Amino acid sequence: MKTALIAGATGLIGSQLLELLLKEDRYEKVTAISRQRLERSSPKFQNVVADINTLGQFNASFRVDDVFCCLGTTMRKAKTKEGFRRVDFDFPVAMAKIAKQQGARQFLLVSSLGANKSSSIFYNRVKGETEEAIAAVGFESYHIFRPSLLLGHRTEHRAGEDAAKWLYNALGVLIPGKYRAIESAKVARAMLELAANERKGNHVHESGALQNF
Repeated sequence: MKTALIAGATGLIGSQLLELLLKEDRYEKVTAISRQRLERSSPKFQNVVADINTLGQFNASFRVDDVFCCLGTTMRKAKTKEGFRRVDFDFPVAMAKIAKQQGARQFLLVSSLGANKSSSIFYNRVKGETEEAIAAVGFESYHIFRPSLLLGHRTEHRAGEDAAKWLYNALGVLIPGKYRAIESAKVARAMLELAANERKGNHVHESGALQNF
């Protein structure tokens, strides 16, 4: 039996992945790190309320087999580049370092299509820097997931994404597979299934390949 830690469990991918983890017999305990209390009834569920400044107080909670990081925000919500970087870089990297120190073997990160530390686009550059920083931590198994535009029900309204979804639906199969919008549930399933394989080394999963899950 395994144990898991998940961050970003209130997001589009994270919320679906949490439900999958709680139903998965391979995991006997699932810990979610969140900034606000989460309401779940599963006997194997544990919730740690923490932020970037208090993570170090919960080292024992990182003593798990697999870490799933589904954190992500937008510039509109973060308001500043510093705020965006705090969520998309500082928090995931801090998590990775603590988890490695506590003996975690696998780290699975939701990144983004186009992630590149050398990109002129701030969003893509931060995503690429996060990928590289966590790779340097040295997990036995490190999986990076780079989905395209995510489809699914969000509790928050994102006007830009709504317009992009309309365009994707209008163009349909004309869009190459790598760039085609993807159901968030497919990404969640891919994370769960690939974690079960326990393949050693670093692995990048582009959006086109994730469409198969």
